[in-house]
Amino acid sequence: MTTTRKRSLRTSRWRTARSYVILTVLAAVYVAPAYYLLVGSFKPTADVLGGLRGFVPENLSFDNYRSVFDSLASDSTGYFWRFMANSIVISAAVVVVGLVINSMAAYAFARLSWRGRDKAFLIVVALVIVPFEAVAIPLLFMLNDMRNSLLVQILPFFANAFSIYLFYTFFLGLSKDVEEAARLDGLGSFGTFVRIAVPSAKPVFATVAILTFLTTWGQYLWPSLVVSDPTYRPLPLELSVFSGQMPVDWGEVLAFGALLVLPVLVFFVAFQRFFVQSLASSAVKG
Repeated sequence: MTTTRKRSLRTSRWRTARSYVILTVLAAVYVAPAYYLLVGSFKPTADVLGGLRGFVPENLSFDNYRSVFDSLASDSTGYFWRFMANSIVISAAVVVVGLVINSMAAYAFARLSWRGRDKAFLIVVALVIVPFEAVAIPLLFMLNDMRNSLLVQILPFFANAFSIYLFYTFFLGLSKDVEEAARLDGLGSFGTFVRIAVPSAKPVFATVAILTFLTTWGQYLWPSLVVSDPTYRPLPLELSVFSGQMPVDWGEVLAFGALLVLPVLVFFVAFQRFFVQSLASSAVKG
């Protein structure tokens, strides 16, 4: 083996080792809060506030979880499972109806010809950069009569400019020949969308569903503006109320946080195959 080749091999190994070190450090930074949340949810408050000792898995028990369920099991404090059900209903409705509305709108922009299409799509793209905080107060005045209901937490989030844009970019890449063949067989625009476009767009549907579910499940600002009745309170809003009780038991707060995250993990695991497939497809196209 020549000296040059040995030097090249050492350089390659060094770069590989450096990449592993950087990735390990980045992974630790991202995983550390989730690990602290999980371990801390099983520990007493004194240990949770013990600095780096909070990362050590010792003195573990289910007491914090039992305390959360016990303290949220009456008419005066509200019921944990009611808060959970509210979050599930709100998120499921936004995801399902949003997938239908946003995919159909994107298909109309990408495949149908109609007057004002380009200008309308330009408005949709512009809405992507408008933060929800900027329109929250006008929305509050518009929907003031619907406060303290599940519908007011669902209705403003059906249409989503970013979801439309994701569907739009995918539908643009579909083969027009297949769609034209379908139309020659007698399918109209809606039939072509349902029979051709939707089955081809499963990874995009999964990606949009996951992103929408994550956003909706963690929604806090809007519920805090429109919900004052505990009956319609979703989990993130209840978490803020729960953590505001004095004295604060941080072990129980972490247990509540872990319960808040659990449905998100289940949803992601259920659809992660399509999510990864969509990301890989986007990378190949890029």
